[in-house]
Amino acid sequence: MSVRNSAGLAFIALAFLAASAGAYDASPFVIPLDIPAPGDSAGGILVADLNGDGLMDYLVTVPGHITACANDGRRMWTLKVDLVVGGSSEAEGLPGHHGPGVAAGDVDDDGKCEVVFLTKDGILHVIDGAAGRLKAQAKPAVPEGAQRWELAMIADFRGTGKDTDILLQATNAKGYRMGRFLAAFSMQALLEGGRPLWMTDAFVSCAHNGARLADLDGDGRDEVLGATILSAEGKEITCAVASGWHMDSVFVADVRPELPGLEVLLLEEGANYVQLLGMGGPIWRVHHKRQEPQNAAVGRFKAGSDEIFLWCRSRYNEHQKPFVFDSAGHMVFEYAMDDVAPDGWTPSGVELIHTIDWTGQKQQLACATERHKSGDVCLFEPLTGRFVQVFEEVADRLYVADVTGDWREEIIVLNKQELRIYENRSPNLRPNEPRKWTDRNYRRLKQCHNYYSP
Repeated sequence: MSVRNSAGLAFIALAFLAASAGAYDASPFVIPLDIPAPGDSAGGILVADLNGDGLMDYLVTVPGHITACANDGRRMWTLKVDLVVGGSSEAEGLPGHHGPGVAAGDVDDDGKCEVVFLTKDGILHVIDGAAGRLKAQAKPAVPEGAQRWELAMIADFRGTGKDTDILLQATNAKGYRMGRFLAAFSMQALLEGGRPLWMTDAFVSCAHNGARLADLDGDGRDEVLGATILSAEGKEITCAVASGWHMDSVFVADVRPELPGLEVLLLEEGANYVQLLGMGGPIWRVHHKRQEPQNAAVGRFKAGSDEIFLWCRSRYNEHQKPFVFDSAGHMVFEYAMDDVAPDGWTPSGVELIHTIDWTGQKQQLACATERHKSGDVCLFEPLTGRFVQVFEEVADRLYVADVTGDWREEIIVLNKQELRIYENRSPNLRPNEPRKWTDRNYRRLKQCHNYYSP
């Protein structure tokens, strides 16, 4: 095994091995779905409390269909509708590979959850989350140079403490498509044909991705995240250092607690750097042998530490060689995936990579699928590569979220026409930890996602 290790990390494998010894129950909770199996990379998974019972329910989209299932597996409703989902965003427009194309929240402030999505005729639909009944529609004007609005995100730009604003995003209709067009509305103004809060045609989005939303500075209002960071008023706060080509992925974390606010991590394709931005501007920009970082996981991966690390998959189509940066931008770990993967795992490595709170300890794991196939799902330690668990699956989609209610996260797999939910049934080591859904940024980031930025 080829490993490079910085001082202080050598004990990681033994420490976590002792803490997580033993296999987890690998039997899932299975929910049959009444929609077609996904035929390609269009559509995805989302969870939200659709019926107001305090439990997280499931939304699944594939081309032409949205279906909702309750937390206990009961079918709630299914719509046959030409919603905007698709594959390659640079060729087809947003939301990109595995983007669900829907959002959920109380957008009209009636105390109930709505589901919001766009259809290919340019209409924004607001649906009753519990019943699937249409509540409202709007057809906002499309900016010159765009084909149609492609993505609708729920936001709070005005600091009301409510999810009653909407961000629309579109790509340019011709050429290599990037999500440069944004328009922010209050939901009321959008439905009544009123003026937007702000608009821009100069947003530098990550390629392949829609914008992401998070309250970076803690003022109760959302910033808009891509290669540029926009304020709640649509003004540029900062931007990434000039790129060799484009940004592939965007992540949010408190990487540098000594600095104000949260930070944004960006993976660059072309010059193949990783960049860390804060509200005050660029913090560091580093590379590892100019290898493309490709996909990543960001989290507390070191036992006994709160430090945030960035694990990068690497570009290789086979025989991946992941590398890891610490919070200061130092490359501290690398290894060959072939040396750590179990027998039978594809030589193509992993994809659909999510950071997951699984064990109940502070240390987080990564959850991923076999790459280039609808295959098995694994849990692994990003700093050592050790596979903790393999779940035998045919995973067409993968999503990670807290759905059982004990703050730990579950593994949610779309396997053809079934949702399959895996939970850690061992005792929760920190039962008093608040649910993740109380964190507004968790709610935002779990809705604004796709293959590249899970």
